[in-house]
Amino acid sequence: MDALIALVNRIQRACTLLGDHGADAALPTLWEALPSVAVVGGQSSGKSSVLESIVGRDFLPRGSGIVTRRPLVLQLHKTEQGLQDYAEFLHLPKKRFTDFSMVRKEIEDETDRLTGKSKQISPVPIHLSIYSPNVVNLTLIDLPGLTKVAVEGQPESIVQDIESMIHSYVDKPNCLILAITPANQDVATSDAIKVSRQVDPAGKRTFGVLTKLDLMDKGTNAREVLEGRSYRLQNPWVGIVNRSQADINRNVDMIAARKREREFFATNSDYSHLANQMGSEYLASLLSKHLESVIRAQIPGIASLINRSINELEAELSRLGRPVAVDAGAQLYTILELCRSFERVFKEHLDGGRPGGDRIYVVFDYQLPAALRKLPLDRNLSMQSVRKVISEADGYQPHLIAPEQGYRRLLESSLNFFKGPAQASVDSVHFILKELVRNSVAETQELKRFPTLQSEIAAAANDALERFREDGRRTALRLVEMESSYITVDFFRKLPQEVDKGGNPAPSSVDRYAEGHFQRIGSNVLSYVGMVSETLRNTIPKAVVHCQVREAKRSLLDYFYAELGKKEERQLAQLLDEDCVLMERRQQCAKRLELYRSARDEIEAVCWSG
Repeated sequence: MDALIALVNRIQRACTLLGDHGADAALPTLWEALPSVAVVGGQSSGKSSVLESIVGRDFLPRGSGIVTRRPLVLQLHKTEQGLQDYAEFLHLPKKRFTDFSMVRKEIEDETDRLTGKSKQISPVPIHLSIYSPNVVNLTLIDLPGLTKVAVEGQPESIVQDIESMIHSYVDKPNCLILAITPANQDVATSDAIKVSRQVDPAGKRTFGVLTKLDLMDKGTNAREVLEGRSYRLQNPWVGIVNRSQADINRNVDMIAARKREREFFATNSDYSHLANQMGSEYLASLLSKHLESVIRAQIPGIASLINRSINELEAELSRLGRPVAVDAGAQLYTILELCRSFERVFKEHLDGGRPGGDRIYVVFDYQLPAALRKLPLDRNLSMQSVRKVISEADGYQPHLIAPEQGYRRLLESSLNFFKGPAQASVDSVHFILKELVRNSVAETQELKRFPTLQSEIAAAANDALERFREDGRRTALRLVEMESSYITVDFFRKLPQEVDKGGNPAPSSVDRYAEGHFQRIGSNVLSYVGMVSETLRNTIPKAVVHCQVREAKRSLLDYFYAELGKKEERQLAQLLDEDCVLMERRQQCAKRLELYRSARDEIEAVCWSG
């Protein structure tokens, strides 16, 4: 099972390297699902000494007041006997520290880099890994010591800030609490026990540690606490005897310190019956064994989280797409595939399935007929206008039977009004198509990776729509001009003649300039114009669809495709200049997916072998 603890350490470290960790993460991560141990205690309670005793090395900053000003995530990795101890920081991944005094200095320097040489704190953790044959596999989180008041150089909120930082770790159900309390302090007033009681009232995940047992007044002892009678926890209390400041000053090594600690418990009449359950070595072993049972119990939940995360990451990678190819042929193929995806979305807008195409129908069925009805034909064919046009058309010689030139001029001037609705229909459909292009570019998921290609496709599509609009405008206006160019023979054949009472054509030209005569002319022209209006109401939409909508569906990017074939590899690569945010996100997802798959495989292998 120790192999499983070592695996958990490796996974936690890999999560840390990928940034898949953090006490403030909004969503659960694999790092948080794995058990760890948070070291909690008041200032000068002996936290640093306990950690150094477990590690067997002097490596933590010391001093009065608040010394730990950033969380220290300490991962212990047991190595084979005979190998040299060394340490690595996450922020210096390629540098090994074998001189542990330099580890202490780097912790101080890294703290100062973020907080300055002040007494302020920061929630951003420092990650340190120590490799040694003399440690057990553990992850310990050293947190700033709890304090009662702010001292000079600290913000007034520091008391609450430290408590909030500690709670961001210990509130999580997978975090074990190492509650450090000095033996010369009443356990009822212990800061660490107070925090533990708030988040773990049953004491299931709390380990009580009494430090400074050798500094208690003569005649007193901590048996009631260590035997669990003063404050009961589900896990046993452990007593620790740390090195004195004099020992530290004399550089007494940990081997000698541990020996003296064992002798203290073995020879002290108050604690000799508990000697085999006391000391830093026992504490490390106790935590390791407890982690074994916790990890085994949580393996199903961890495996479920890993499998769910793998599925989510695979889905996200699918949405983000494959990495961009590097050779010209593959790049061209990728661009063509992306263009086809855009065209497919655009056609769905036109043919149905996506909104937008129905607005073209509105132009033909509502806007065009309404525009035709609003044409000022009545004003153009008013009595005054008809008389003026007919009289001018006759010139110096009055017409004999029908004012043919007058009719033609009246018809041509009336039919010219249809050019406005025809052009407006072309423009309305053009603007709808432009909006559909814009929407289609935005909705083509594969294109979101490539902002440069997005803009190029949009520009090429809009250029094509401009060409289609010009063609549509020419065709629609030509339809109107065709109606003006040729007046059907039947129209003139059906014109009623002026006749006298005997049924013969009236010879008098005076009556032909009477008001009734001009009214009949205006009525005849209006009737013909109405017939033309019905014709154009049907033919203008056909021209617009043929020249604009159909061509947009068939050849929207044809010119762009022709230009693509002329581009060199460098130009193709520029089109596939991927959004750096998405590129970074894909790389992160791929690395995280590799981590989760490896974690799943290793956990399964360790479980099967165990």
